[in-house]
Amino acid sequence: MSALIWIGLVMGLGGTLAMDIWSEVLARGFGQPRPAWGRIGRWAAQLPGGRVFHDDIGAVHPVQGEVALGWLVHYSVGLAYGVIFVLLSGPDWLAAPSFLPLWIFAMVTIGAGWFLLQPGMGLGWAASRTPNPWKVRGMGLVAHTVFAIGMYAVAVLGAP
Repeated sequence: MSALIWIGLVMGLGGTLAMDIWSEVLARGFGQPRPAWGRIGRWAAQLPGGRVFHDDIGAVHPVQGEVALGWLVHYSVGLAYGVIFVLLSGPDWLAAPSFLPLWIFAMVTIGAGWFLLQPGMGLGWAASRTPNPWKVRGMGLVAHTVFAIGMYAVAVLGAP
């Protein structure tokens, strides 16, 4: 079991790094804004006080270290997703990794962003309160596909 957890952690790290590389390519090559890790950190800092949903996370008083906290949340979620996937799929999948189950899993995980994080930050369900919700949704689907590709690459490189 502990070996599966370690493999899941490494896969989650690979997937999260792939997403970050992708966002950097979009920022440098196409002028796409980088993720607002400070706002995610600010949102996460409100959770222990029981506040999950905000009208506008930008209107909430900034917290010290919110950017670092946002990065921590980002990587913690990626690592957790890697472990969850490996525990669900088991050693048989690891012996012969295939992309489709990972991609389906990644598509399911976007639900946390659409139905918890985005409304929690005041962006509405599935970014419905943003100027271009379908663009945000599409970019999220692509980012989660890149996450799956990163996890898959790690699994294939580590397969016996």
